[in-house]
Amino acid sequence: MRNGSHLPARAGVGFKPAHFPDILAAAQPVGFFEVHAENYMGAGGPPHAQLRTLRDRYALSVHGVGLSIGSMQSLDRDHLARLKTLCDRYQPESFSEHLAWSSHGGVYFNDLLPLPYTEQTLARVAEHIDQVQTALGRTMLLENPSTYVGIAESTMAEVDFLSKVASRTGCGLLLDVNNVFVSAHNQGMSALSYLDAFSLKRVKEVHLGGHHEETDDTGAPLLIDAHGSPVADAVWALYAEVIARTGPLPTLIEWDNDVPDWPTLRAEALAAERILAGDARASAA
Repeated sequence: MRNGSHLPARAGVGFKPAHFPDILAAAQPVGFFEVHAENYMGAGGPPHAQLRTLRDRYALSVHGVGLSIGSMQSLDRDHLARLKTLCDRYQPESFSEHLAWSSHGGVYFNDLLPLPYTEQTLARVAEHIDQVQTALGRTMLLENPSTYVGIAESTMAEVDFLSKVASRTGCGLLLDVNNVFVSAHNQGMSALSYLDAFSLKRVKEVHLGGHHEETDDTGAPLLIDAHGSPVADAVWALYAEVIARTGPLPTLIEWDNDVPDWPTLRAEALAAERILAGDARASAA
């Protein structure tokens, strides 16, 4: 079985077809591109032609959004087979999925929904990850979610749940720093305390994205993980703290809604590159 993530410890971005001409115009200062697996499960056409061109020039990360790892129901075998076909075709340096569920009873909800952190769900998530890793012949990374409320049935903290899943299955962890910030704000926790308890040694990749603020039914501020704006200053600061603790890690800029032009997205990646390079120089000194 292929182990872990082999992405370069640099900044990457999510690929958007609108950016394809700009990306091809010259070599780009990014370490890798990420695509959502479900967008490339067809047999061919322009999406695959573009992806093959990118794959020939850059490292590739495949990020799943539809496996429903956290569901108490069985994994969709057809979906898993299509995912295997995609990974076999492009041999990405990394594959990752979310700690969430998104389907039930044959209905797909087009959202990443939370799950209770219990021994029962731990066993089910571990079982599903074992199935995915066996089918793909590679270890996967599991991403921490953004949360908005706690679930009363939970019997363990999220960081402990993730650590136990990784220990049982051998999977790696994908640390979404914006998700940490959003969840901590929404649930009145400390983001730094979350990082103190997180199994950073298992982290193989980092995600950064934007969020926006709404108000809940009581008028209190509520942060939404929206991926439609620049990375917030507070999230950059939290990311710098992570890199100071871990050393350079592959870092993805997520911007999926209200997608900007290529120079704007590239500038976000370059900001992450500066933090990575600064840590690298400090480590070498």
